[in-house]
Formats: sequence, C-alpha cells, structure tokens
Amino acid sequence: MKIPSLAARFALVLACVAPATTPAQAIQPAAVLIENVRIFDGTAPRLSVPSNVLVVGNVIRTVSTAPIPAPTGVEVTRIAGSGRTLMPGLIDAHTHIMFATVPQVVVLTSDIGYVNVAATRAANDMLMRGFTSIRDLGGPVFGLKRGIDSGLVPGPRIWPAGAFVSQTGGHGDFRLPNELPAPPGSFSFSERAGAAAIADDADAVRRRVREQLALGASQIKLMAGGGVASSFDPLDVTQYTVPELRAAVEAAENWGTYVTVHAYTPRAVRQAIEAGVKCIDHGQLLDEATAKLMAEKGIWWSLQPFIDDKPSPFPEGSANRKKQLEMFAGTDTAYALAKKYGIRTAWGTDNLFSAEGAALQGGALAKMVRWYTPAEVLKMATADNAALLALSGLRSPYAGKLGVVEEGALADLLLVDGDPLANIDLIADPDRNFLVIMKDGRIYKNLL
Repeated sequence: MKIPSLAARFALVLACVAPATTPAQAIQPAAVLIENVRIFDGTAPRLSVPSNVLVVGNVIRTVSTAPIPAPTGVEVTRIAGSGRTLMPGLIDAHTHIMFATVPQVVVLTSDIGYVNVAATRAANDMLMRGFTSIRDLGGPVFGLKRGIDSGLVPGPRIWPAGAFVSQTGGHGDFRLPNELPAPPGSFSFSERAGAAAIADDADAVRRRVREQLALGASQIKLMAGGGVASSFDPLDVTQYTVPELRAAVEAAENWGTYVTVHAYTPRAVRQAIEAGVKCIDHGQLLDEATAKLMAEKGIWWSLQPFIDDKPSPFPEGSANRKKQLEMFAGTDTAYALAKKYGIRTAWGTDNLFSAEGAALQGGALAKMVRWYTPAEVLKMATADNAALLALSGLRSPYAGKLGVVEEGALADLLLVDGDPLANIDLIADPDRNFLVIMKDGRIYKNLL
C-alpha cells in the first residue's frame, strides 16, 4: 500500500478540520448603486416609496426617489432591488462573542488560542446573520476586534468592554470553591485570559477599569448584582457599594465614556444609578418605582427577551435553574414597565456557551413582537441601539452614524427578500432572506 506523503497527509488533516461553510470574503467596490428598493430607514414605522441609494466608499452619499446617475470615473456595482426592502445592519447591544459558541467548561479549561479560533468563526457567522455591529460586554475581545477592523477576518463592528469587573463572589467570579481564599496578588485563569477582573475596593475597581480603558474599552461593564450562570451569588445579592461603583464611573467619565452594570433587582439598580451609571443591563426583577426613577434620570435599559422557550443548560432543580426561572418570570413585567415609562430601551441577546443559541440570534429579535410591533422591534435593533453605542462618545471605535439609512450615514446595509415590517420572521432566517449584506461599504454577501 502506498503511504501518502507528509504534504498529502497534512492536506487531509486540513480538509477534515475545515469549517462547513467558507468565511465571508469582502468585495470593496468603489461605488454601489442600489436601485428600486423600499427603505426601512431605522426610525419610520413604514417603508418608503420605491427609492434608490448610492454608496460611495463606506458612506451613503444619496437617497432619492428619482433615478441616481452613476458617478463618473469609478467602477460602479449595480444591485437591482426589484422592490425588496433595504434596511440598516442589525445591532446586538449585549454580546459576549468570545464565549458565545463554546461550552462553559471548555472556555474555563481550554487554551485561549482555541477560544480565539472559535470566536473568529462566531464573528463571521454573526455578520452573515446581518449583525453588522455589537456591543460586547465581557471577554478578551480586543484581538478579535483588531483582526476584523484590519480586514484579516470578517465580522461585525465591536464596541468592546474588555474584562467585566466583579467583586469576589460576584457574577464575574468563576473561580472554583477550592480556589478560595485566593493568595494575595494571585490571578485566576479568567483574569489572566482577560475575561474577568476581580476588584474588592474602590481603588482596585478604579485600577481595573483604567486597565480596560488603556486596552481600548469603549465602555465599562461592572457586575452589580447576582446572576444566573455564576456559582456563588444568589440572584437577590447586591454587589459593590456606591463608592466602589462611583470609582468606576469616575474613571470612565474621565475617558469620556460610561459604565453599564449587570443587575436584576431594585436595590442593585438604585445604588448603580446613585453612583452615576448610565445603563442597566437585564433588570428583569425591577419594580415600578425603580423603573420610574430610570425614566426620570434618563437611564438606558438594555433588556433581553429571556423567556422559558428553549432547553436550559441547567439541570432541573439546580440552583442555577431556579435562578433562571425566577429571572424569566420577570421579563414580561420588565418590558411592560419600560413601555409604560418611556425608558430608552436597547435590545441584546446575551447568548453564552451555546452554538445553537447563537444561531438563533435573528429569532431572538423576531420574538420581540411579544411586546412590540415589528417596526418598533427593528427600530430598537437599529437606530435605538446605535444611539446607545454613541454613548461611548470619543471612545467609540468607529466614526460616523449607524443604525439608519440616510445620506451621510455609514453604509451598513441589508437587502431583505420581503417586507420585515409585515413579516418579522424574515429576520429569523437570514440565510434565505438576506440577499445582500454590506458593512462599511464592503459587500460580504450578494445572492443577486
């Protein structure tokens, strides 16, 4: 029997480990003329009349109901919209892309290189689901962001928080019980990998926040209350004190940006607001008085549509499953309060440790019609989420306007085969229904 050469065997190994789908390759035309489309512009509750859109470089130059002459002196790519819907790229305001598709035990025990490879694939897949921007709220994502921004790999724009900051025993403390008490000055694997930063007094919080800002964080994420997936803390636990939270807020404000916190309960949210926090992520257990306070203070509420509609990763009867069910029970009330008081509401998935859950990102947006109209849902995932991203101010990693289809905005665009305002479920099947995906003027998918 002939033994294959080393090169042939190596090629066979590469073929065996190659992904099932090829990563998206960007095409960078000088100009793109998209003709005969009806536009969801990110804000209006209805589609436009038939229109045409000219993209030059990475910016939308012209939006017009009249024919647009092709610019001279450059090659123009024409896309026949044929009456389909053109809309802004989608934005997910709460992701952990480094940990989105890999089981938790793998994240905690694997070489960080493997986690980076998995996240690179996850970034490509997310872009192919039409999500052109994300606010990442915890994980060592700086390298992946740099690779995407420099064109090495495809993926969404990333607003990174870097490591989430947590107290000992808080939602971001994933040490094992036998690792406590920790020796002075020691760092757990999650800290060494840049996933978490444990800080237990105001000075330590300030130092850890400044480290993330130095590394390129566009906003800061603190764990201000108990969580579902963490081992030590019940859901009702309030984490950090007002001076500790204020230390983070002051450090962030000195860099021209803001702090968001993980919190579910009224007490955790109220002390975060007292400390100057600008955004609450989750908040499923809030009461009416706290929701009213958020509205009065202009606080953003980044809510996730958590309901008990899919298999849980936690065994029935376990402490984590009980916490999960308690949190699920508050989701309907939370959305009702957000609507009642007109709180600025963002949408995000917060998918963790599940490739199956990550693939349902568009479906998680479509199910928002449980609480909102399709137009309100799409506005939340485009123009509204873009307004939250803009809260980073000069720390925003990308200059320009997002979340809208208008002249002068950045060219992050989707061409949808149908009308998502009439049928929001089109968003849940991006492989079939997103015919063109453009980010920053580059075409990553074009089925036409």
